[in-house]
Amino acid sequence: MSSNIDGIGFNAGSTDGELESLERELSSLAEIGVDTVELGLTSLDLVAGGRIIEERAERLVALTKAFPFRYTVHGLVSSNFMDPATVRYQIDAAKALIQLCDRVGSRIIVQHGGFVRADQIEERAEADKREREALFELAEFARPYGVRVALENIFTTDPGQYRQTPAEVAETVKTIDHPNLVALIDFSHAYIESTYRGLDFRDQLRAMAPVTGHLHVHDSFGRPAGHSKFFHPQEATALGLGDLHMPLGWGDIPWEEIFAELDFLPDTALMMEIGRRYRSEQPASLAKARELASLGSGALRAAE
Repeated sequence: MSSNIDGIGFNAGSTDGELESLERELSSLAEIGVDTVELGLTSLDLVAGGRIIEERAERLVALTKAFPFRYTVHGLVSSNFMDPATVRYQIDAAKALIQLCDRVGSRIIVQHGGFVRADQIEERAEADKREREALFELAEFARPYGVRVALENIFTTDPGQYRQTPAEVAETVKTIDHPNLVALIDFSHAYIESTYRGLDFRDQLRAMAPVTGHLHVHDSFGRPAGHSKFFHPQEATALGLGDLHMPLGWGDIPWEEIFAELDFLPDTALMMEIGRRYRSEQPASLAKARELASLGSGALRAAE
């Protein structure tokens, strides 16, 4: 593979908080020939108040060993290191999840970029500093485990909310400058935020790529959903609004152009957040992702 991509697969989690439903997800992914799986560990009760629940952790480890996958781990989806009220609890939970990473053989934990609500005016000045201090502490904790914290770019979800742009996420990673901290490009998130802010989508990706060590891939049209409400999730897809997590090719992200241009850090995994709703389309997306991984600016230079 080119572009330093060395693993391709899908995310998987529990649908009911129990390990049995995760096992069904892993079995389905094994059937289509996936080599890497991103575990949504916070869909399971594995950590309580920053402490690992040992009996459940042992069952998780036994389950993951039953499959031949390379694993990555998605941390708290609701994480927000910019929130002064909960940042200590979040760091403690993230540290427990890093220990679980080590037990299942994951060398990546995904950490969402933070935000400040529109009404938290007094918190905004210190928000970036607070997040950077938390990320440094977490990266230091992750170092002896050989785990990299992957900081993911998110998009604005409420008017007046403060979030970092994709380029600013990259700048955060560069400023902290820790070997166990990398950026994570979520392409759909970057597309939506670029549309919302009037930024150049491709320039934002170019800013992130040199410090990126993990990828989240799924399709969309880059259209913010705003306050739109949908009776069925399929209605959002019909309108092309929001972060749709569609199969590759269903949206209008120019995947071939992007992957032909960008290179990433070594040991980067390409994880598709295209879930069980699209089980019948997953094999085609897997084939497409493998094609994309064979591209890259290095491949183009070699062909010239």
